[in-house]
Amino acid sequence: MSPETETKASVGFKAGVKEYKLTYYTPEYETKDTDILAAFRVTPQPGV
Repeated sequence: MSPETETKASVGFKAGVKEYKLTYYTPEYETKDTDILAAFRVTPQPGV
């Protein structure tokens, strides 16, 4: 028995320009215990 999958393109995965409110900012989002926070420090380098 082979698994059947159905692929649906949602708003977040369609090509083209997306509205900001659909992909970045979600005011009602509540954090979960499994969420990961990542922070990066960018240090300028001379000559780059």
